[in-house]
Amino acid sequence: MRAGGRKRGVALLALALGAVSLCGAAAFAGGARTPPLVIEVISTDAQPASVYMEGDDRPRVLLYHTHTWEAYEMTDDAMYTPTETWRTKDSAHNMIRIGEELACELTVRGFSVVHDTTAFEPPNLSDAYTRSLQMLEQRLGAGETYDYIFDIHRDAYSGLYNGSNTVDINGTRAAYVMLLVGKGTGATGAGFDERPDWPQNFALAEQITERMNGIAPGISRDVKIKPGRFNQHVSTSALLIEVGNNKNTLAEALASCPVIAQAIADIHAQRAGQDD
Repeated sequence: MRAGGRKRGVALLALALGAVSLCGAAAFAGGARTPPLVIEVISTDAQPASVYMEGDDRPRVLLYHTHTWEAYEMTDDAMYTPTETWRTKDSAHNMIRIGEELACELTVRGFSVVHDTTAFEPPNLSDAYTRSLQMLEQRLGAGETYDYIFDIHRDAYSGLYNGSNTVDINGTRAAYVMLLVGKGTGATGAGFDERPDWPQNFALAEQITERMNGIAPGISRDVKIKPGRFNQHVSTSALLIEVGNNKNTLAEALASCPVIAQAIADIHAQRAGQDD
């Protein structure tokens, strides 16, 4: 790589990671963190309300967690009470914590973020997608609109992962990321007729993946395409994001959030420019 390319790479990393101090940097040391400026909905029992102020033209993002209680490898400074291995109701250590971090990272980059923290796993994990779909239908049916809808998960560790389970970003270990797209074939818990326009979802996933790897080389695995629809039929900008896996630590997963947010921001700016 030529000197100019190296300088540009360092600048991109600095841009991506620059918002960490505004979000959860203290979490790495176990300290207090500044809460993100997001709207959180604790339960979908209440009717969704208009969550955007008139004249707010920021791009809109909905974050939620179908598998809410997924969690990471415990460490001395990140202990939790498990519901089962690598799962917990503790929102400071499950996917809600990752959503909180990503919400903050997106907010400081100019997005209007709604973070739905409803636990969709109980009473049965097997039909969690049915309950998260009900939330999506309720919100969209009430007139809420979003530029992007992201279901945030963590992956399951695979023996196919040879070598390190993290990528180094300026001395910080960050978990790998992977975007998943459902083709709408087969079934996820139950039969369905409406299928996603998966090539459009896939195109967005490919763009975000390429951008993440441009910011932090190697941080994102290739987009995974699977049968099932993963509720992605509700929008051509709906994606499932896997942030690390169960063998990662919470700190490693949190370290990936600035890169994810910066990639989304860059791709949104690119797409918005194409629409002008």
